[in-house]
Amino acid sequence: MNKQQLASKIWASANKMRSKIEANEYKDYILGFIFYKFISDKLVELLRAEGWSEADMKQYLVEENEEMVKYCQDKRGYFIAYNDLFSTWINPLRETPFTVGDVRDALNRFARLIKPTYARVYAGIFDTLQNGLSKLGENTGSQTKSIVNLLDLIKDIPTDGSQDYDVLGFIYEYLISNFAANAGKKAGEFYTPHEVALMMSEIVAHHLRNADEIKIYDPTSGSGSLLLNIGRSVGKFIEDKNKIVYYAQELKEATYNLTRMNLVMRGILPDNIIVRNGDTLEEDWPWFDDSDPTSTYDPLYCDAVVSNPPYSQEWSPKEESKTDPRYKNYGVAPQGTADFAFLLHDLYHVKPGGIMTIVLPHGVLFRGGSEEEIRKNLIERNNIDAIIGLPANIFFGTGIPTIVMVLKQKRDRDDILIVDASKGFQKVGKNNQLRARDIRKIVDAVTERREIPKFSRLITRDEVRENGYNLNIPRYVNSADADEQWDIYATMFGGVPNSEIDTLADVWTAFPSLRSQIFEQVDEKYSRLRQIDIDNTVSSNGEFAEFLNRYNAMLKEMPVLQYNNIFAEYRTVNANRKLREVANDLFERMKPFEPLIDSYAAYQLLEDHWRDISGDLEILQSEGLHAARIYEPKYEIKKKDGKDVEVQVGYIGRVLPLEIVQEYMLPDKLGQLETMRNDLVRIQSDIQEILGIVQEDEGVAANTPDWLKDDMSAFVPKDLKAECKAIKAKHGKEKIDPESLDGRLIEADKLLDLEKKQKKAISQYEDEILHDTFKVMETLSDDDVFALLHAKHIVRLEKSLADLPMIWERGFVSAVKGLADKYGETLVDIDRKISDSEQSLASLIDNLTGSDHDMAGLREFQKLLRHE
Repeated sequence: MNKQQLASKIWASANKMRSKIEANEYKDYILGFIFYKFISDKLVELLRAEGWSEADMKQYLVEENEEMVKYCQDKRGYFIAYNDLFSTWINPLRETPFTVGDVRDALNRFARLIKPTYARVYAGIFDTLQNGLSKLGENTGSQTKSIVNLLDLIKDIPTDGSQDYDVLGFIYEYLISNFAANAGKKAGEFYTPHEVALMMSEIVAHHLRNADEIKIYDPTSGSGSLLLNIGRSVGKFIEDKNKIVYYAQELKEATYNLTRMNLVMRGILPDNIIVRNGDTLEEDWPWFDDSDPTSTYDPLYCDAVVSNPPYSQEWSPKEESKTDPRYKNYGVAPQGTADFAFLLHDLYHVKPGGIMTIVLPHGVLFRGGSEEEIRKNLIERNNIDAIIGLPANIFFGTGIPTIVMVLKQKRDRDDILIVDASKGFQKVGKNNQLRARDIRKIVDAVTERREIPKFSRLITRDEVRENGYNLNIPRYVNSADADEQWDIYATMFGGVPNSEIDTLADVWTAFPSLRSQIFEQVDEKYSRLRQIDIDNTVSSNGEFAEFLNRYNAMLKEMPVLQYNNIFAEYRTVNANRKLREVANDLFERMKPFEPLIDSYAAYQLLEDHWRDISGDLEILQSEGLHAARIYEPKYEIKKKDGKDVEVQVGYIGRVLPLEIVQEYMLPDKLGQLETMRNDLVRIQSDIQEILGIVQEDEGVAANTPDWLKDDMSAFVPKDLKAECKAIKAKHGKEKIDPESLDGRLIEADKLLDLEKKQKKAISQYEDEILHDTFKVMETLSDDDVFALLHAKHIVRLEKSLADLPMIWERGFVSAVKGLADKYGETLVDIDRKISDSEQSLASLIDNLTGSDHDMAGLREFQKLLRHE
């Protein structure tokens, strides 16, 4: 079962439970059990690695064994007795029936047996689950039943080997995102979509790319996804992921627990997890341990601070807020709107060489009062590095326009980059979603201080001052499409304005001869279309052909498209780092072909394909190359007696699609199958031809016979055979005319028999090919596997990239045709047609007759038509 299938199963289970439990609460329960399974399996993994058997654990993994308790606490920070292990809970051979009481007792014992030095990581982490068990049913019996269903579902989650963090993290984020629409709306809290978190993380990671040790902090941590995304992005640069320390603060206890769970599940060392449960604005760091406040004092200044605080949250600043070190140099956010309070809190905790990114409502850019004063101070103190306007409806559960602001304590420049990224997205359900290309374009603009027309612009402090410290994005970047212009002369008399042809200047620069091949100059201001077949004109242009040859040659030279070592080195290759390497190479190679071919469109194709490549690498790294030789039943959910039932619908390769194996390893058999299918199509075509003739027979049309369906759309084989038997008996030895109705019915009957035999032969041959496919897969050599993986992924990627010039060509041809059509019919032509029609209609009136009143009315109408 892959990650997506597992997540879908969990979501299906969630929907079944929704009548009993609020959706957001269900999230807390199932994630609590997933986390318990994780830490339980981690303990078992430790012991099995040291040679412990099931019998050993049953005998010695008990609380009475103090030495064993201490050993587990030293190694894992906690102790779980054998009877409390997740694997014991679900063991069908357990000595006593499982009940909800087993969960309560296990969670209590876990809390009691945490190693003191690990308390900040594990203490109270199951409180939300423990306190909510009673909501899983009206009594212990129903509660136990609900838990058993959850455990049965969760037991399929793999937690062994290198795959565990990725799988659990995927499920976690999947559930969070699916529940986000129902979670926290009243508090103004919204889950940060993965794409936004990734964009913020890439900006931070680029800034910290040369750091050896990193502290990162999220003061409104929620699920912890922003922290984890930064860790993953920074991990592309930093050699030792254990050199990243994670700080987080969260107000809500349940969410605070989930933050800790997520950090632990991602394999972060407990010593690197420092999480507080408290009000960020009211209970700021410095942090210290109550038992030793002096030596544990930590003022907390971090390399990166990231946050997505609740938008415009109610807050009441106090008199002492004016002297609060977080606010005193900037001002205090106004009563009832805490946006700038969160921003200044974040900025205060950034090291001099650090960076922060924060999600805020759009209003912080232009609202007046004390917010304007804070904005002015941020600008004058040179803290604002970049402002990124996001698409509307990008956050689950809210349509509030949002921005991401990038700030630093110290900068070596005093301009501000304004990015309007509101137009780049794809529609997913009710929400908009940043694509990989959109994320990369934003990150490139910010990290390279790049100005891109209608997208990003560097503005000076003086310009901001002139605008009264208003940072509203449309004041500085106009991303709106240009209004369509209509040339009056060309509209009246025809021709295409040269000024509009000039808008395609990039094309004429790349292919100088193409303009004169397509357009003929009429005078200095207007041209006319020379060629009607624009497609052929472009494709046969020598300069375009040379451009295409250079592009294809570039693709052939790309290392990733060669039969290279991506899969051959599957054991050690880091998919994320490899993607960064390949992407950077792609952008460099695409430069000579811009602006005709969009590098970001090419990057999107790479990302789309890489998602599958990365998935296969994950499987190979956790299961070995043997996984590519495995095939298994394929199931689909279908309705049966009103219920959803899992039904087998064939087979599927765990890594290699059966179709790819057949295409490359059994080409002759596939060719024979194609021939058989083509023969079947010809037979069916002959049947349809006869059916069409029969349908036109007057007798048949007047009274539909039994051997035709009521709607005459097909023959009824059984009744047709009986009819043919009667026809043969009627004619005896007399030869039947093949062009007659009887002759055609006999031919149709033969063809139906032949169709049935051909379908059976095809089915048997498909079974034979499937059997041969299984045998081939089981005996694939390593080189065969690598070659098939190359065919599955790299060949398809190359084809996608090779199509980009053709996509450009279709767009260009469409643009030229649009110009030609725009002025193709002039108003003079239209007026002439109208005049001719009026005169024609006036002449036709002469042939009409009627009463005196009718004729008087018609004569007056003729005058109007003739403009008399």
